[in-house]
Amino acid sequence: MSKKAVILVSGGLDSTTVLSMAMDQGYECYTLSFDYGQRHRSELEAARRVSQAMAVKEHKVVRLDLGTIGGSALTDVGIDVPEFETTGIPVTYVPARNTVFLSIALGWAEVLEANDIFLGVNAVDYSGYPDCRPQYIVAFEAMANLATKAAVEGQQLSIHSPLIDMTKAEIIRAGLALEVDYSQTVSCYQASLEGLACGKCDSCRLRQQGFIEAGVKDPTRYQNNA
Repeated sequence: MSKKAVILVSGGLDSTTVLSMAMDQGYECYTLSFDYGQRHRSELEAARRVSQAMAVKEHKVVRLDLGTIGGSALTDVGIDVPEFETTGIPVTYVPARNTVFLSIALGWAEVLEANDIFLGVNAVDYSGYPDCRPQYIVAFEAMANLATKAAVEGQQLSIHSPLIDMTKAEIIRAGLALEVDYSQTVSCYQASLEGLACGKCDSCRLRQQGFIEAGVKDPTRYQNNA
């Protein structure tokens, strides 16, 4: 019997690498994306494209509207996406996003009788988001094993965050070793409808620097050189 895993995929560099890692480990992968009221639809298209190209068992998009509570530049068009380095937790932080996403992933995992959930959070090259820290993942896993029917009946659920201690360059090298096509991914916070990256936001800057430090050509499609 094959082992099943739910993989959170955003269509970006990190989650695509995690999906490739899970597949390499022999998991039957079910990818989960969220239409949560984010600024652009191109990341959802990238998630669909990546899932299809990697022949996952099933790709599901769950619709939410985190824009109704606002509080983030990614869900409120009235808040500009910063194009310069900031201090503290940036305005691109979406309140409780990973908790919401992981909770739904946990529910689907129970339905699928899957004991593993993977996500691409990173505590090294990241923007200071509190829900990307190792202690958060440990805490959520503990909660998951208290809150579910599967756990009560003896199934141990594991939350995997294989990128948590890796630099962006290390992530890129690991993905290339698994033949990840990064040209199909979209990481930009304000990408165009065609998926072209702005090259200026925090996510773009981290991605650009990662390719430089990895010593490989950046295949990202940018708006200024399309």
